[in-house]
Amino acid sequence: MIGWDKWQKDFLECKGDKILCTGRQVGKSEVCSADAVEFAVNNPKTKPIVIIAPLEKQAYSLFSKALAYLQNNYPNMICKKKDKPTQTRIKLTNGVEIYCLPVGANGLNIRFLTIGRLYIDEASRVPPEVYTAVQPALLTTGGDTILLSTLNGAIGDFYECWINKDNAYNSFTRISVNSEFVVTNREISETWTEKQRIGAIQKLEQAKARMSQAEYAQEYLAIAMLDMSRFFKDELIEKCCVLQRRGGISPNKKYYLGCDVAAMGEDDSTIEIVEKVSKDRIEQVENLIESRVYTTQTSEKIIFLQDLYKFKAIGIDDNGVGFGVFSECMTNNKTKAITHSMNNEKRLLDEDGEKSKRLFKVEMYFRMLAWMEQGKIKLLDDKEVIESLKSIQFKLELKPGEATRHVISGNYSHVVEGLIRSIWLAIEDDSLDLWIR
Repeated sequence: MIGWDKWQKDFLECKGDKILCTGRQVGKSEVCSADAVEFAVNNPKTKPIVIIAPLEKQAYSLFSKALAYLQNNYPNMICKKKDKPTQTRIKLTNGVEIYCLPVGANGLNIRFLTIGRLYIDEASRVPPEVYTAVQPALLTTGGDTILLSTLNGAIGDFYECWINKDNAYNSFTRISVNSEFVVTNREISETWTEKQRIGAIQKLEQAKARMSQAEYAQEYLAIAMLDMSRFFKDELIEKCCVLQRRGGISPNKKYYLGCDVAAMGEDDSTIEIVEKVSKDRIEQVENLIESRVYTTQTSEKIIFLQDLYKFKAIGIDDNGVGFGVFSECMTNNKTKAITHSMNNEKRLLDEDGEKSKRLFKVEMYFRMLAWMEQGKIKLLDDKEVIESLKSIQFKLELKPGEATRHVISGNYSHVVEGLIRSIWLAIEDDSLDLWIR
């Protein structure tokens, strides 16, 4: 077992049902593949060992890791010729087969199997229908179930097993490790150099600065975000909502406007103005709420405010009725060069140029939350601002066959909807031509 972390050795030595809850990039897929191979080698003629994952590329990755482990440690046990490894199956000379399979939305492609031991990688992202489909495959063998995953909210089969809900999962041994512990405690070796350690710690620090506490805790510390909860906690609101309205406007300061537009008579439209005081500090300057106004009146108000504040940027949700306000600002010479479309359906590009899985609205909310938690944002001590912050709710929505959705809503969200736009603009500042596609 040379080269394994202590927690990986503990996992490999543990017998029976087990669940591994980790942060990202700790080596859980590697230890899952190795554990499956070791079991196959040491339990001749057992029924097929099956490793499943939500996606095809995840299953193929597991297959390649299992095959590499076999080639490095038990090369003579790999069948050749007509029984040579395929993309999804490895057959051993002792009669045991290892399958690595994607399960899709319902697990239909694994219903035909009788399973001697089951591994579910990325188990928190496997739909409930898959668990229903696969469990009978263990009925006649009494085989072990091994669950491995990062968390995906405080919901679903994986989470319920992890917390042993209703004492229904007493047979499972629980092992947890987080990303910070792994990168700081893994022994330096040929495969884990000091340079890699330093780089990994830097990446974690960057993630910690960029993410909210809830996001970081789930992604890297193996701590679940709540399924449905207040997005902004009372303690955080109290810490941030401390400013009084100022007197006077300085043309030399960096002001940003965010607008959430409501239809006539349906809700309040809001205009939120913030100032970027420094690289790491944003302060709310004004909260303007307009009830039962036409979109033309809202656009006229924004253009009037531009004369006063000389905004660096204006962000408008141009979906639905907001398109009228956006169009007016785009055709006015005073505002067209600084007006940006910031609707909820846009998606960001990540560092590799790939589209983010989360909608722009969710990104804006998490960015605002992270900066508030880091003490970089101060807001007005204003009844409407506080009420809006308290109304925002967050949950994760899991639907079979669909990607997990982050759902953020509120019955008095319009003030915060304006704030997330003005704050995003202030944070992005000089790179506004790069941040969305």
